[in-house]
Amino acid sequence: MSESEVLTVGQPAERCVRPNNIMAGRMVQLGVLALVLVGLAPMARADVTILLEEPYSYDGALAGTGHAAVYLTRVCAASPTVLRRCGPGERGVVISRYTRIGGYDWIAIPLIPYLYAVDNPEDVPLYTNSRLAAFLRDQYRRSYLEGIAPDTPSGETPKGDWVQLIGSLYDRTSYGFQIETTPEQDDALIEWLNSRPNKVAYKVVSRNCADFVRDVVNFYYPKAVSRGFITDLEVTTPKHAAKSLVKYSNHHRDIEFSRIVFPQVPGTMKRSRPVRGVLESVFRAKKYMVPLAMIHPIVAGGVATVYLLGDRFNPAQNGMVFNMYGEPDVPATKDERKTYLKNLEAAMAATGEKEANHYAEHDIDSWRQFLERADIHLDESGHTMLLARGGEKEFEMGITRNDFASKEVPGELQRGLLETRLRQQLTTRRAPKISSNELREDWRLLQGINLAEQHEQQEVLKRTDDSNQKPDGKSD
Repeated sequence: MSESEVLTVGQPAERCVRPNNIMAGRMVQLGVLALVLVGLAPMARADVTILLEEPYSYDGALAGTGHAAVYLTRVCAASPTVLRRCGPGERGVVISRYTRIGGYDWIAIPLIPYLYAVDNPEDVPLYTNSRLAAFLRDQYRRSYLEGIAPDTPSGETPKGDWVQLIGSLYDRTSYGFQIETTPEQDDALIEWLNSRPNKVAYKVVSRNCADFVRDVVNFYYPKAVSRGFITDLEVTTPKHAAKSLVKYSNHHRDIEFSRIVFPQVPGTMKRSRPVRGVLESVFRAKKYMVPLAMIHPIVAGGVATVYLLGDRFNPAQNGMVFNMYGEPDVPATKDERKTYLKNLEAAMAATGEKEANHYAEHDIDSWRQFLERADIHLDESGHTMLLARGGEKEFEMGITRNDFASKEVPGELQRGLLETRLRQQLTTRRAPKISSNELREDWRLLQGINLAEQHEQQEVLKRTDDSNQKPDGKSD
């Protein structure tokens, strides 16, 4: 119902009516108004969310502490450095502290671009590699972040930490710890951040990304997030910030709290690693723990004791799976994953020999080769497409759910992409990779490709049979 329709619910009628009709009319009006308020209730809720992001690349191999950011559902970005209240249909903003990005202390990015480097959920790719992720990030940068990350003097894409502001889920899985807020709290935070100097002041120990998260959450709920005085040697870490908020919510049951898992997008990019605290990183890494045990066995024993007794925290526990189109979904169950994986392996075994023959016809070893060597471009509608040559043919293939199906693309390429996507999502891991609803959607998409191929084969056989018939209806 539109805002104008809501406002007219209680307006008086323009002509006189009998008292009974007036009472009946008011009852109807009250009923309609109640339905409107119920419908708007989920939209009226707002939250502050700690995003605990798993480490990757050098961070994953060395410290493993990951990254932390804040997601606000009722706060949006007038620009990357100015905040405002969200309008209808907007999904909020992610604010994070990085160093070496335009000289700013914090940057605000809308939720979907922060996660996927695209404006709309319809443009999120089903599968990605490093080239595709870089392309999507650069397209978004050129549209919205030129002032923060401008082209190099030669017109090329700049290097730097700006890439971590967009497309986060191409590199890593994240976890959300969400606690409700009020409009007054959100307005006060907007005024507070907009009025403060936004200049880089990053320090690893005292003003890191987790310290920024701690400051924001504590602005809403004082002392909700603390430093890890023992387990993290008085350093604020992303994991301890999340753990603190969970502990705070357990002591304040009157405040609504929830957990969300943001799965890493399937693809050939390396999977992120478990997020850790300071002492946990030392305890779990042989390259640190073994030398420490040899040099200072007592200290090493203390590190192990502190970790084993006090730093156990599973960020994926009881988490719902993020849904780009609405409320979080229930993750796929263990039995669901086993059933779908068994059916997938059976389907792959049945089509394996036929697939190999088709790939050979198109001079393509596999759909992965197609993906790696394809040119990436935007079509006339602004959708991301892959373009590559197989043999004497040139194929253009959509990479999103809406643009995926195409008669011009060999079915084995589409099937290969979906099968690999599903296999990644169905394998056992520490965190949910897919919801039950999305799993069923992927499976229906795969079945649709198989049915389309079967229909095409039937049409070919029918045309062959027709061409073998004589004019009098008798076959040769």
